[in-house]
Amino acid sequence: MTTFIAVLYIISFALFIYGLMGLTGPRTAVRGNWIAAVGMGIAVIATLLTPGMSNWLLIALGVAIGVVVGVPSARKVKMTAMPQMVALFNGVGGGAVALIAWVEFRTTEGYAHEPAYVAIASLFAAIVGSVSFWGSNIAFGKLQELISGRPITLGKLQQPVNALVLIAAIVFAVVIAVGGDAELLMIGLLVAAGVLGVVVVLPIGGADMPVVISLLNALTGLSAAAMGLALDNTALIVAGMIVGASGSILTNLMAKAMNRSIPAIVAGGFGGGTAVASGGSGEVRPVRSTSASDTAIQMAYANKVVVVPGYGMAVAQAQHVVREMAKLLEAKGITVAYAIHPVAGRMPGHMNVLLAEADVPYEQLKEMDEINSEFAQTDVALVIGANDVTNPAAETDPGSPIYGMPILKVNHSRSVIVLKRSMSSGFAGIDNELFYDAKTSMLFGDAKSSVGEIVEELKAL
Repeated sequence: MTTFIAVLYIISFALFIYGLMGLTGPRTAVRGNWIAAVGMGIAVIATLLTPGMSNWLLIALGVAIGVVVGVPSARKVKMTAMPQMVALFNGVGGGAVALIAWVEFRTTEGYAHEPAYVAIASLFAAIVGSVSFWGSNIAFGKLQELISGRPITLGKLQQPVNALVLIAAIVFAVVIAVGGDAELLMIGLLVAAGVLGVVVVLPIGGADMPVVISLLNALTGLSAAAMGLALDNTALIVAGMIVGASGSILTNLMAKAMNRSIPAIVAGGFGGGTAVASGGSGEVRPVRSTSASDTAIQMAYANKVVVVPGYGMAVAQAQHVVREMAKLLEAKGITVAYAIHPVAGRMPGHMNVLLAEADVPYEQLKEMDEINSEFAQTDVALVIGANDVTNPAAETDPGSPIYGMPILKVNHSRSVIVLKRSMSSGFAGIDNELFYDAKTSMLFGDAKSSVGEIVEELKAL
C-alpha cells in the first residue's frame, strides 16, 4: 500500500506540472486546469488511502460542505469579481494550513516528542498561514469595496507596529519550540500573525492589490509546503512549493511591470487616493469631448485601430460588443489589435481572459513590449476604461508616484479616444495627463453602451 500511495503521488505531481505548463496560453489553459484538477483528485485519493486515516464521516462532511459552497460560488462569480474570488480562496488555503498547525500542536502535546524540524516547520506554517488568511481577507474587502481602497495607515507608527506584532509572533513560536505546551501560546501566535496580516495589507492602496494577491498566494504555498514537511505529506510539500515558486515569480514580474519593489509595496501607501487635476494646482483643465458618431467615422477611415482595454471594460462587461465593433472594422479592411498591459485590470491576465471569452483571436492580443513600437503607426487608439497604464506622467513627471512605471504609449498614436464614465482617477489616485493631450478626445458614458452606439454608427456608414 505504501508503494501504491507513492506511485499515486508521483502521478499527481506530474499532472500538476503538466497542467501548469498548459496555462502558458489561452488555447491550452482550460485543458491545463482540468489536468491539474485530475492530479489534485489523485493526490486526495492517495492521502485518504494513508494507513491510520479515520473519521470518514467528518471527511465526507467537509468535502460536501466544500462542494456546496465552492462550486456555486465559482460558477456564479463575474469576471470583474474574479480577483476577489482568488483572494478569498487563497486566504482559505492559508487559514486551513494555520488550523492544521494548531491541530498538530494539540495532538503532539506541544511537539513534545517530535523532531525539532517538525516543530519549526509547523510553527512557520502557522505564522505564514495566518498572515495569508487575514491579509487575503483584507485584500478581498478592498477589492470588493467593503473597505476603502485608499491606504489605511497608522502614520509614523505603522512600521513600529508591524515590527512589534512580527516579533510577538516569533517570540510565541520560540517559546513553543523550546518546550512550551500551553495552548494559549499557540493561540497567541495565531492572533499575532493574524494582526500582522491585517496591519501589513491595510496600508497598501488599490494600485498594488494585484501584486499583493500574488504575494499572499506565494506565502500560502510556502506555508503549505512547510506543513507538508511537518506532516511528512509529499503532496503538500510538492504542491506548496509549486504554488510558492510560481507565485513568487509572478509577484516579481508584476512588481517590475509597475516599477515597484516588493519591499516598497509591503511598506504600503500607494494607490487609492484622490485625483489631482494638474500638478497639485487644483485648476480645472479643459478636455475635448466627442460622440459615438464622430468616433465611428474616425475609425472607419483609419488604417489601423488599437483597442486598449482596462478595468472599466471589465466592469461594463463590454468585451463582446468590443469584439462586434472590431469585426465591423475588419470587414472594412482596417487592421485591429489589442494592447495588453501586464497589470491592466485587477489581476494578471484579466484582460486576456475577458477578450478570450469574446472569441478575440489570440494573435490580435499584443503585449506591451510588442505593441508600444506600433503606436506611432496607429491611426486611432481606443482606450476603454484603462487609466494608470496609459498615463504619460509615468515617463514625463519625476514627481509622479507612478514615475518609471512602464506604460502603453498610446499618446504616440495619431489620435486617441478615451471611453470613461467620468474624469475620476485610477487605482493610483492621480490624474491622467493623457486626457488633456491635444490628440485625445473623451467619450463619456458606460463603456458597453458607448461601444454599442459606435457599432450602430459603423453599421450605418
